[in-house]
Amino acid sequence: MTNQKLFNVAVVGSTGAVGGQIIKLLEEREFPIKELKLLSSARSAGKKIEFKNKEITLEEATSNSFKNIDIALFSAGGSVSKELVPHAVESGAICIDNTSAFRMDPDTPLIVPEVNIDQLNDHKGVIANPNCSTIQMVAALKPLYDRYGFSRIITSTYQAVSGSGKSAIDETIKQSKEFIEGKEVNPDILPVGSLPVKHQIAFNAIPQIDTFVDNGYTFEEMKMINETKKIMGDESLEITVTCVRIPVIFGHSESVYVELNKDFDVEEVRSLLSQAPGIIVEDQPEEQIYPLATNSAGKLDVFVGRIRKDLANPRGLNMWIVSDNLLKGAAWNAVQIAEYIAKES
Repeated sequence: MTNQKLFNVAVVGSTGAVGGQIIKLLEEREFPIKELKLLSSARSAGKKIEFKNKEITLEEATSNSFKNIDIALFSAGGSVSKELVPHAVESGAICIDNTSAFRMDPDTPLIVPEVNIDQLNDHKGVIANPNCSTIQMVAALKPLYDRYGFSRIITSTYQAVSGSGKSAIDETIKQSKEFIEGKEVNPDILPVGSLPVKHQIAFNAIPQIDTFVDNGYTFEEMKMINETKKIMGDESLEITVTCVRIPVIFGHSESVYVELNKDFDVEEVRSLLSQAPGIIVEDQPEEQIYPLATNSAGKLDVFVGRIRKDLANPRGLNMWIVSDNLLKGAAWNAVQIAEYIAKES
């Protein structure tokens, strides 16, 4: 990014898992930064984080934190975004929000750069980052939608505990040790929701992510349904989702079935996906090569494999999609958006 103007950048939620990855990516990608302001809760203010061999002191995020900020990346929870994003916009910052606060706002573009970057300039100061599980799915489906169109998606997700934060990671590791040692397991964190009931995650699968809504689906499932329609620009899509939390630390996996509108050849599908930006095809079942969460961890791409025709529906296609939920599912998608803003400025 040479010969570009430099930007004053703020990261809100600097001490969180996603915020930490954003800061790391800004450094690794050599984002054109003039000044970096790292914002956090009051209890973390005063701590220091290293960036480009310099220590930056964390400041408490307040309504007055955004003077002279060009780009603000938010990843501190929906309530913080709802409170502070309007102040940041009023101060002149373009906000990239990684929470669900603005995703379904009709005036806020919901962006996955590989899918709908053309909508980026429609913003009114706020650009929303989609849900992590939505991002990897639509990135893989976009090339197929453009070539064949499709009408129906059936997805089951197998989501890493890091999607619920550091406390969920710690609990998973703690429970695993307790279970192996034959000790009593006392769950305290998962599933995250309004009810006091908690379940063991170690050596288990919990078919609940977020709280349930009146239709029997969870908020996480409804996020995927509604966000996919918005991102793809197609409200007619029929989508059903089941989201499951599994004892994996990093990397969401998804079993995706899609009904295409045209006849297709599996080899052509592999070719389309192989040529798509940000997609890596790992699909050699005869050699047991397919995407794994353990292999996706720490990588920026979306991995696709187990590509095969449905046995009952000749236009039905099955795929296995995996990506690091903290990177492409959150931090990297946000930094990609920031890079596009910088490039166009």
